[in-house]
Order: sequence, then structure tokens, then C-alpha cells
Amino acid sequence: MNWKDLLSTQRIGQKQLVSTEPSRSAFEQDYDRIIFSHPFRKLQDKTQVHPLPEHDFVHTRLTHSLEVSSVGRSLGKRVGEVILQRHKELTSQFSLFDFGAIVAAASLTHDLGNPPFGHAGEDSISDFFKHHPVGLSLKEKVTEQQWSDLIQFEGNAQGFRILNKNQYGLKLTFATLGAFTKYPCPAFFPARDKQKRSQKKYGFFQSEKEIFRQVATTLALPPVNDFVYDRHPLAYLVEAADDICYSIIDMEDACSLGLVQYEEAKTLFENTITKGKSKLGKLDLLKSRQERIGFLRALAIGDLMDECSTLFLDSEQQILEGKFNQALADLCPSKEALKHIIRISVEKIYRARQVVEIEAAGHEVLPGLMEEFLTAGLQAMEGRKSRKYENLLLLLPEGILINLKQQNDYYMLAREVVDFVSGLTDRHAISLYKKIKGFAV
Repeated sequence: MNWKDLLSTQRIGQKQLVSTEPSRSAFEQDYDRIIFSHPFRKLQDKTQVHPLPEHDFVHTRLTHSLEVSSVGRSLGKRVGEVILQRHKELTSQFSLFDFGAIVAAASLTHDLGNPPFGHAGEDSISDFFKHHPVGLSLKEKVTEQQWSDLIQFEGNAQGFRILNKNQYGLKLTFATLGAFTKYPCPAFFPARDKQKRSQKKYGFFQSEKEIFRQVATTLALPPVNDFVYDRHPLAYLVEAADDICYSIIDMEDACSLGLVQYEEAKTLFENTITKGKSKLGKLDLLKSRQERIGFLRALAIGDLMDECSTLFLDSEQQILEGKFNQALADLCPSKEALKHIIRISVEKIYRARQVVEIEAAGHEVLPGLMEEFLTAGLQAMEGRKSRKYENLLLLLPEGILINLKQQNDYYMLAREVVDFVSGLTDRHAISLYKKIKGFAV
């Protein structure tokens, strides 16, 4: 791989690489398009860890994405500055701000495809096709590759679909799309090696496989085999930004909510702080527990950014040769401290009663919505008449309804219904479920 190809400003459907706004790079335009997009705004009411939070200091998917983007921009700029020194030929076209903007934009979108109710939402959509009679009815009507998509809902692949769906008009640069795609392979991949970080999950559905092939070819990502590629190097920084933020900030939230005691959180954070240890004396000057935990969080994130950016630069050649295939956070000097934080998080945060209760609700709500709207779509496509299901179709957003009515393909019909249900916010999903089930009018 070479950086000139990897920093492509090409967009889907664009014939010429022309910037219409000299004061704003193509990658900065990507960031702005995402910020103003409808899918991004909906993240404000999607679960991060603590569902439907009543407290304003607990993170949603929106605040989490903004923080990951901020960390990503810093990582990109730190790395970009050194890469430009190493590769002088790039300096006539690119700056460190371009590296920062690409990673920031990709980080901003990293959770765009996540459904309501967090990871429980992903599982409930997958289970609908695996176990529900309406979902199972499609098994013989789609290809084996398409069925793999349906029974393994993946937020990363859904995000790539959203970024390339015409109704949103994002048309991001290939560099940003490449950095976004942490898992450059499809769901149907029998030879997947999950020991390789880039193959742990999958990154695009069959409906977008040709789009990804075009992106990968333009970026000159080395192919592993059909539709499977090596990662874009900047995807490692996007992943690191997310790993740093969710591990540290979920713990900060847990401390604020009383799920983890301050002294325990303080010790966990201090174990990740290396360069910033000299600043720990300032803790005594801070009056409130919230100020102190916030200060520790800032020091921890700063040091982890230093470790991950240094590791990336030390491994640059391996990364460009496709020989590096692990998460930066799993190899950085503070990796054991991070693993300890994650172990405590699983025990005391992710399995907390209020988290489990609302996730359980998600396993009822999302399959219920899938059943009703997929049945409505199937009846319309097959020419069957039903007042109930004709009315249900009228509840769909205009863009989804237009696409759904044009379908004569069972897989694409299912994709449109999944687009709608997975795109709902937590509160909208619950409200809509209650209304169509007759629990609220």
C-alpha cells in the first residue's frame, strides 16, 4: 500500500477529482456532511451503555461518537505529521490536517449503523431471521451469501450501507470510507481467520459489495481473496480512538452513576497513566469527585493516545505491507491495564441490572417491529391485500417506502425493513411498538 492511493479524494459517481471549495479540504467536507446528516443526529437517542439515561452526564451514541472523533483527529494529526516527514513526496498534496480530518470523519461515523438498544439490538435482529417464522420464511428465497447477512446483523456493515445510500447523499471520499471499514470482508467468508483483527467481524453487506470493491481498488488495498482485503491503515487509528474512549469513558460514567466506587476507578485509571503521573498531585486541588474522575480520564486518554500513535508509527511499514493485523490498544504498553478496566466493566457495568432490563426489552421490541413491517412488505410485494398491513406501510419514512414499493427481490426488501428498524432511536422504537401492538394510542 502507498499513502498517495490511500488518501484518495475520489467519491462514488464522481468522474474528476476536483475540490470545489479550496478553503475546505475534501476530507473536511466529509466531516461536515456527516455532522449535518439525519442518521448522525439520531445517535443522540441511541444507547451507548446505559439505556435511555436520565442523567445528563451519561453518554449516548452521539456524545460518544463526538469524543471518539476528537481523539481520532488528534491521533491522525500526530501520525500524519511524522508520515509527511518520512514521505516528502506527499507534502505537495497533503497536510497533517488531512490525516486528522480523515480519521475524525471516519470516527464520527463508526457507530452510525448501530440499532436501538446497543449490542442487544444487533442480536435481536439476527435472532429474528434465525428463529422467527416470518424471518425464516426468507431462507429459501435468498442466496446463501445474502442469508449470512440477514442472520448476522452487523452494525459496521449497516454503517457502510448508510454512508452509501443515495437517500442520505453523503458520498464520502474513498479515503474516509476506507478508514471507516475496520472489517474489509463480507459475512459469508468460510475461511475467516478471527485471530486477525480485520476479520473478527464483517464490514459490508452483499448489497454494497461492489461499492466496497470499487473503494478498495481505488485505494489499492491488497486483496486477500474475492471481496476480502487488507485494512486501510487509518482504520487502526479509528479503532484505537474507539477502544480508548469506550474503555475509559464507560468507566467514568459508571463512577458517576455509583456502579464503580471512586477509589477503584481512580486506581484503574492511574494504571494507564504513564507520562502524566507527575500531574497526579493536582488531584488534591480538585473539590468534587466528578472533577477528579474527569481529570484522571483526561490524563489516561492523553497517555493512551501517545502510546497508540507511537505504536502505529513504529509499525508503519508492517501496516503498509499488510503484515500488521491487531488492535493498537491490544499491543500498547498499557494493554494489561486496559484489559483490567474492561474486565471490571463487564462485571459491574455491562451486566448491571438496569442495563440488562432494557436490553431484554429490546429483544421483544425489535423482533416485534421486524415481524409487522416485513410482513407488510412481503404482502405488498406479493400482491396480497390487507388493510392492517397497508396502513403499516404508511408509517414508514418516505425514502424507505419508495424503495420498498419498488422491490421485487426478497433480500433487498429485507434490507429496507432492517434499514428502518435499525435506524430507529430507542424511544421511537418503544413508542412505535406500543402503538402498533395496541398498548398505546
